[in-house]
Amino acid sequence: MPSYNSAAYIADSIESILRQTYKDWELLIVDDCSEDDTVKIITRYASQDKRIHLFQLEQNMGSGHTRNHGIENASGRYLAFCDSDDQWLPHKLERQIAFMKERGCSIVYGSYIVCNDDGERCGVIMAPKQQTLKQMKHDSKIGFLTVMIDTKRCPKFPMPTLRKRQDWAYLLMILQKCGVAYAVQEPLAIYRHRKTSLSAKKFGLIFYAAQVYQLVFGYSKLGAYAYLFCIFLPNYFWKRFQVMSYQHKYRHLLEQDFK
Repeated sequence: MPSYNSAAYIADSIESILRQTYKDWELLIVDDCSEDDTVKIITRYASQDKRIHLFQLEQNMGSGHTRNHGIENASGRYLAFCDSDDQWLPHKLERQIAFMKERGCSIVYGSYIVCNDDGERCGVIMAPKQQTLKQMKHDSKIGFLTVMIDTKRCPKFPMPTLRKRQDWAYLLMILQKCGVAYAVQEPLAIYRHRKTSLSAKKFGLIFYAAQVYQLVFGYSKLGAYAYLFCIFLPNYFWKRFQVMSYQHKYRHLLEQDFK
């Protein structure tokens, strides 16, 4: 869990992990030089539960660096990621570990619910059954807060340290090594859509895709932007249309009490 000035939300994120039905976990929180009460809140939780560990960077480095610090220090077989303003549903770890053992797959993900700044549920993102490297290259349809990786099948390595879209680049690199990703299609997490967050500025983020194509696939700058405008953007806007079109079908999930 990377954290930076997350005092308003991080307690909810930590509590969601404490509520997991699967209990054999460790939570590595890497703080990126927060200037609010984030560290104080994390320290309180860490003093109450030995499974929670706090790491503090000496200078602000961005979420790629913070996640890499967590990856490096993780001791478990499975890696999973939760931002400090998001939440996991109670069954998240248990469902995914059982699914991975049954299917023998390297990487899984899931559907997730979207909430606003106030925590009110406002939408659902349904995960496709599987994603290949080619599909993910066109546009990411995997919510990083739902990802779980089996490091015995796909040995862990650091993610790119791009300021933005580094999570998508990381998933592309994993699929280059480990093949197909599969979905537990029920909702597994709650994504907080914050107007002030980096990921909320979708139009700006789209153009960081060009850097991903250069880094992961070795495209020239011209080739990266050609792929961006000819392939990525049409797929991105088609995805947005599909998400809007099926929202009414899954509105019942917004009222469901997941256990």
